[in-house]
Amino acid sequence: MSTSGRRPPAGRTSWRKAAVVALPAVAAVAVMAVGMAEGVLASSFAVSGTAFQVSSGKLTSKGLASYVDVDRSADGRGHPVALLGIGDATLSDLCQSAQVETPLGTVVFKLTAGGEAGEVTATDLVIDSEDLVGDARFGEVELGRDASTLDRVPGLKGAPGQFGLQAGDVTVAGVRSHARSATGGNFRLKGLSLDVKLGGPACF
Repeated sequence: MSTSGRRPPAGRTSWRKAAVVALPAVAAVAVMAVGMAEGVLASSFAVSGTAFQVSSGKLTSKGLASYVDVDRSADGRGHPVALLGIGDATLSDLCQSAQVETPLGTVVFKLTAGGEAGEVTATDLVIDSEDLVGDARFGEVELGRDASTLDRVPGLKGAPGQFGLQAGDVTVAGVRSHARSATGGNFRLKGLSLDVKLGGPACF
């Protein structure tokens, strides 16, 4: 009799199914690690085909720069994003979640940090964002500056003639964003927690 259709005994793990769930999370962690090691990586790698959620109770930063760009997924499709460059950021807390479709159903990959453990800090953080919601205050803002002359965040510049904006400092409360990627030169995640759960809750 063929054994290909047998189920694992009760109480034992199906490693094939476990791998299906775990691989997307491992890949996501690997992408984040590469981004942190190499610094500002705006649109320098193929993004996944699905945006993920990013939220924080409060974000403050010395230096902000932004312009419109296009991220490319592995299938060659373009995804319009606003590159948000944050020079020296502090977050009261951080939540990042992504929904991954698997043969077992929708798995939520969720990363949290900060809160009672302490503030999350990042330098030269770049978020390729589809939207951003929150209550914001900008200082020394320059709206409509040529993107090729942006200088508030090291390495973040657009093409000549392209619309850009920047500010000397920024505070955003109740941050909610759908992003294609997030990379940073130096991330410090206090109280890091990583959860991969079938049908688990997203950040918002």
